[in-house]
Amino acid sequence: MDEIVKQALARWPNVPHCTGWLRLDARGNWRMRDEAAQARHEPGTPIRHAALTGFINRNYERDERGQWFFQNGPQRVYVELEYTPWVMRLSCDESGRPALADHTGRPFVPAAAYLDECGAVLFADDGARAGIARVAVLHDHDLDLLSALATLDDDGSGGTFHWRDDVALPLQPIRRDEVPARFGFVASPAAAAAGAHAS
Repeated sequence: MDEIVKQALARWPNVPHCTGWLRLDARGNWRMRDEAAQARHEPGTPIRHAALTGFINRNYERDERGQWFFQNGPQRVYVELEYTPWVMRLSCDESGRPALADHTGRPFVPAAAYLDECGAVLFADDGARAGIARVAVLHDHDLDLLSALATLDDDGSGGTFHWRDDVALPLQPIRRDEVPARFGFVASPAAAAAGAHAS
């Protein structure tokens, strides 16, 4: 977290939270959602300003309920997730070894791999850094590269991802609607807040 954000939190600790205005899409783009976009259930406008996306990336955190947010100075801006809290990019280095990095640019070492019923590939780490496993969907532009590093079962429901020299990760089947509960995150903090107010 940026030092300026820590200072703002100390100075103004009780600023109300914000929900519905920020979305992370399945390609790792931050999207701003004004009231009209929220009312029409639209994804919102991609944020293209590099300094702003960098600021969001550095101050992206998880609360105790599994809701992800951007700490914008003293205000918590909760993030609507199109799928997972992280989006993964796959590349190969000069020697052909695969490398994974999340949408904030941090390296990611997978401990498990999954294939959902829509053909999306997900990776999870071992949770050592954050105390809970991070789960990330692979950017769909990287599926071709993945196909060179994976073998699929005949029925397409699973397979094996060949990660690094002697490490092969089974592509385990998973249902898309099971992912949030399995990995302990809330896909829509806005819906959760609306449900809490209704009850």
